[in-house]
Amino acid sequence: MLGEIIAIGDELTSGRILNTTSGYAARKLYDAGYTIHAMSTIGDTPKLIGEALLRAITRVDFVIVTGGLGSTDDDLTNEAVSKALNRPTMPNLEILSRIRAHLFSQADAVDSPLEKLAWLPKGADPFNPESKIAGYQLIHDQTLIFFMPGIPSEMKELMSNTVLPRLAAWKAGSRLKTHRRIYKIFNMAESGLNQMINSLNLPEDISIGYYPDFPDVHLSILQRGKAREVSPERFEDACRKVEHLLGSAIYGTDHDDLALVVGKLLEDQSLQLGVAESCTGGLISQRITSIPGSSNYFLGGAVTYSNELKEKILGVSHADLERFGAVSAEVAEAMAHGVLQNTGADVSLSSTGIAGPGGGSPDKPVGTVYLALADKENCQVISCKFSGDRNRIQLITAHTALNMLRLYLIDKS
Repeated sequence: MLGEIIAIGDELTSGRILNTTSGYAARKLYDAGYTIHAMSTIGDTPKLIGEALLRAITRVDFVIVTGGLGSTDDDLTNEAVSKALNRPTMPNLEILSRIRAHLFSQADAVDSPLEKLAWLPKGADPFNPESKIAGYQLIHDQTLIFFMPGIPSEMKELMSNTVLPRLAAWKAGSRLKTHRRIYKIFNMAESGLNQMINSLNLPEDISIGYYPDFPDVHLSILQRGKAREVSPERFEDACRKVEHLLGSAIYGTDHDDLALVVGKLLEDQSLQLGVAESCTGGLISQRITSIPGSSNYFLGGAVTYSNELKEKILGVSHADLERFGAVSAEVAEAMAHGVLQNTGADVSLSSTGIAGPGGGSPDKPVGTVYLALADKENCQVISCKFSGDRNRIQLITAHTALNMLRLYLIDKS
């Protein structure tokens, strides 16, 4: 079944509010086996709303419309639908009675703007007249049309609990079967990844997609078609080939987060972590502690931005700071050893670098970063040259540190 999504609101076309409802609807519909033909965003202009709706009805099996169902003057969806589809608005008596009962209980005027919520295009079937969330469906020229509010939380509730079940019952057996897996890959260029995957010569019904999501690349493997056409065995075989080819470059799948993966490895090996940060300003620790249960493996750490605190808290020698500078392999190593000793951790990470935009030099330009990982026996230090603005450099530094720890833990296991 083909569908179309129309989002309505001047706040969307002006850029004041990001249109998240369309993306959410598209993901839910795709996962349920439907194909989205088009997505559009329209301002609060009845003529344009009507034109978009009439165009959609001629080319798809169902339409999802969000926004413009409220009680204010700029909520014009019902007016536009009424005119475009030649369906006069009529009061839904059940909704109207509930609104008036509420108004009387609040001692408000009977002619409140809230009554506008009860006037729907002829033939409208409200989702739940008892609910405070507006929404209804229409069937026009054999096309199923769903109207939902633009408020994301309300739209998501209706999408999952009402729209998808009704859509599934509309034309049973018309949905496509989908097998999909997302591999999350770090520290590999999209072009090089593409060349490697092409060497596998995967079956024609296996689709590959590449989606940069800084600082990662997400690799999508998809098999989609009618139930009798798709083969779970062929899909799983393709996934195994990709996993074997890319190995540890893949840090997770689907909804995995790098910090979650690292935390699980630490917990599985009963290891505890300490962190010392300079240029990342606590971002590595924040990533780790964003995972529930991180107290099982994360002891803590220190953000030692100044040289004085590097000396006092981590025991970095004044001589090393003077000779090599705060941004150096020697200081990164000393920071890692210092936090390892102070926290009693089994393994530690440290970061020191120049996030910019100032502070760089010809020898150490902005983006120069040193990361260290230490345990009770050894310490490894890597030198990195990153580019971008301050936020980008800090983000990729934290990500690289976590990946460095992940690879260490995989090797240790």
